[in-house]
Amino acid sequence: MKRFKIKCISFLILILFVFILSGCASNASDNAKSVASKKQQTSGNTQQGVKSDENSKTVKESNKTEEVNAKTTLDAEGKTNLAVNGNLKVHFINVGQADSILIEQGSKFMLIDAGNNGDGKLVKNYLLQQGVKSLDYVIGTHPHEDHIGGLDYIINDFEIDKIYLPKATSTTKAFGDVVTAIKNKGMKVTVPKPGETFNLGSAKCTILAPNNSKYKDLNNYSIVVKLEFGSNSFLLTGDAEDVSEREILAKGFNVKADLLKVGHHGSRSSTTDEYLAKVNPKYAVISSETGNDYGHPHKETMDKLKKKNILVYRTDELGTIVATSNGKTISFNTKPGSYNAGTH
Repeated sequence: MKRFKIKCISFLILILFVFILSGCASNASDNAKSVASKKQQTSGNTQQGVKSDENSKTVKESNKTEEVNAKTTLDAEGKTNLAVNGNLKVHFINVGQADSILIEQGSKFMLIDAGNNGDGKLVKNYLLQQGVKSLDYVIGTHPHEDHIGGLDYIINDFEIDKIYLPKATSTTKAFGDVVTAIKNKGMKVTVPKPGETFNLGSAKCTILAPNNSKYKDLNNYSIVVKLEFGSNSFLLTGDAEDVSEREILAKGFNVKADLLKVGHHGSRSSTTDEYLAKVNPKYAVISSETGNDYGHPHKETMDKLKKKNILVYRTDELGTIVATSNGKTISFNTKPGSYNAGTH
């Protein structure tokens, strides 16, 4: 009987032991599954985090690229230009047998020349009509009266940040008045350096001439400026003649432009065949006066422009001419003029 009891107790202990082992195994299995599940979840979260970081990085890089693209554009030669912001307007003010050009880009303004002595008030009123309160740049291309005559009037009446004049002097009253006006304003003159660039808003200006310090004719001291806006370009030449044109080409400057302000009012002394071929403009602007004493524009120049089918806009026929660029195309406030030569 004792042995039977012992056997029963042993059997019960064995069953209890097996039961305990079974429970531990089950718990261990559940724990293992739980750990595995947590690992998988953690792994998934990590991968999701990596993907999220990668996506964030991609978006940031994409935004960065778009930001760079928004700030710069490339011209045909692969050079970086300023991004186009608004329009560029170039006003060829009708000042008779003289020159005056107002350039505006956004809230920035530049004046190149101001006509004859009696044109100062006319130019001032025109500037005021365009909303000009101050001028970022003023350029007096050269000391002849028909370019700087009204400049003293403008200097006296407007705030000016920077003024460019070539290193050339004259004994005329017109030149003396400009020098006096600059001194009275406490300003300093900046002498242009070929190749120098500066910005007018989102337009780029490059000085191409004068390239010498001594000329027989004052016309060749003319400051020549290339103006670039988006893919459009303007070449503003003052009275630069064949001598200066040859120097500009010899220096290897890129003179290609959509619009050429024809040198020296359309005189035969400017716009050489080689120069015109390099500029290869679609449009030409001539500032002159009907019946002027010089017969400007000369037949030789007009024939060259006609032969190349260059559209001509001239102040003697059309009055003030405004060319507007959106960075891709140029439009005008008037239809083109004729290829007729000037008369005395």
